[in-house]
Amino acid sequence: MAHQYDVIIIGSGTAGLSLALRLAAYARVAVISKTELASGASYWAQGGIAAVLDTQDSFTEHCQDTLIAGADLCDPNAVEPIVKLAPEMIQWLDTLGVNFCKNDTQTQYDLTREGGHGKRRIVHAHDATGKAIQTTLIEHVLAHPQITIFPHTIAIDLIVANKHQPEHHFVQGVYLQNCQTEQITALLAPCTVLATGGASRVYLYNTNPDVASGDGIAMAWRAGCSVANMEFNQFHPTCLYHPQAKTLLLTEAIRGEGGFLLTPDGQRFMQKFHPQAELAPRDIVARAIDHEMKRLGVPCLYLDISHKSKQFIQERFPTLYEQCLQYGIDMTKERLPIVPAAHYTCGGIQTDIYGQTDIPRLFAIGETAYTGLHGANRMASNSLLECLSSAYLAHGKIQTVIQSPMPNQPVAHWDESQTCDPDERVVITHNWEELRRFMWDYVGIVRTTKRLQRAYHRVQLLKKEISEYYWRYRVTPDLLELRNLVDVAQLIIISALLRKESRGLHYNTDYPHSSAAFLKPTVLNPLVIRTLTEFV
Repeated sequence: MAHQYDVIIIGSGTAGLSLALRLAAYARVAVISKTELASGASYWAQGGIAAVLDTQDSFTEHCQDTLIAGADLCDPNAVEPIVKLAPEMIQWLDTLGVNFCKNDTQTQYDLTREGGHGKRRIVHAHDATGKAIQTTLIEHVLAHPQITIFPHTIAIDLIVANKHQPEHHFVQGVYLQNCQTEQITALLAPCTVLATGGASRVYLYNTNPDVASGDGIAMAWRAGCSVANMEFNQFHPTCLYHPQAKTLLLTEAIRGEGGFLLTPDGQRFMQKFHPQAELAPRDIVARAIDHEMKRLGVPCLYLDISHKSKQFIQERFPTLYEQCLQYGIDMTKERLPIVPAAHYTCGGIQTDIYGQTDIPRLFAIGETAYTGLHGANRMASNSLLECLSSAYLAHGKIQTVIQSPMPNQPVAHWDESQTCDPDERVVITHNWEELRRFMWDYVGIVRTTKRLQRAYHRVQLLKKEISEYYWRYRVTPDLLELRNLVDVAQLIIISALLRKESRGLHYNTDYPHSSAAFLKPTVLNPLVIRTLTEFV
């Protein structure tokens, strides 16, 4: 039996929870979380939120810095309203109880600076801003009687009425699977929102939590939505290089506070690549590190802030200081070994500024959406800002949508009568490892057309094998994530093949320069992808 709500929000990060709180004033809201509410990427965000709060700063400068970082692909119509909402979003969080760092008199926010920003405009809660925000949002969400949480639940697919009649189609809800019992149910609502985060787990080395498997992008694609700019995958320049650390990101604020990037012999090198040196945009820093590692034949480079006082480091980076100590590294005394790692998905489901997708009654916000804010590269600390601002902009539009009656369409029960239990789940593990390995090797920081074509043919074979497995056996959470990742990988590869230039996060050595012919987003829809498969 299907359960009915006013709004279904799939995802429990900053975008999803802040939207849930805004909608709960007049709607019954269901929030779907794959694990616990604090498991997403938002919780682990270290840096902060970019906002113009200093009299020496301006919205114009914040917009301009964003446009420059985005390599001329940002949409100014998205950048300006999101940037201008930033102070209001900070005030809203402050009112909820987020404990941002302030100056000695506690009268103004302690603003720091990060790569790409011309001014100090990053509001932060030490080096654990995401945790401070998520903890506060979770507290309010759990206390709200209009919000129902579905933890340990994964979305399988959107329920689309009249799917093969685009002029009449709309989203009715979603099929869900409980990750613990593997029971499948349907949830219906006049409005469904995808806030599922990014897809960096498609890469072997990444900074993302386990839940970042591109679920929203893949489900929207299968439902018939357009996606845009999937070739732009941000690789964070500084992930701790340690056999036990796995995905420990070293915040960009270390460089913002004066940290140096060094070769193994202690030489700075970023001045060779950009006038802003360590404070250059992330795509440039990541490529510079990759270049130096390959030139020198070394497994890692180094990030050093030990020239700052021990007191400063411990007060500014308390969480990171303790985490590094767990791996035997004292950042007040020694250099931090670093490598780049996949970090942020700059493309996603194409939406307008209010989060509306191609399909009526379906919205997307946060990292899973492409609004035009980031262009070809995301500027540091604009991501949490986008989560908050997009939720704010979407909630008014959603209020109008849920007030209009949804056509009464029958919903098919989930039928697994023709399937059986999988006999060898090791197939999923092998395909998962193969996918992430060839994405890292062929579709990583530096690309070539030959590598991309090789990756395309590999992903086609995997996609066919996974599809056969999906329809033959009963679904499991691992299979669902793998199915989503292979769909996202295909979109990334084809988008990268179509962009025959180098711009921002997409660098192809066969086309090393940018071209005016590609001053537009790469937009794909299901019809285009079917055509492309015959020619790539």
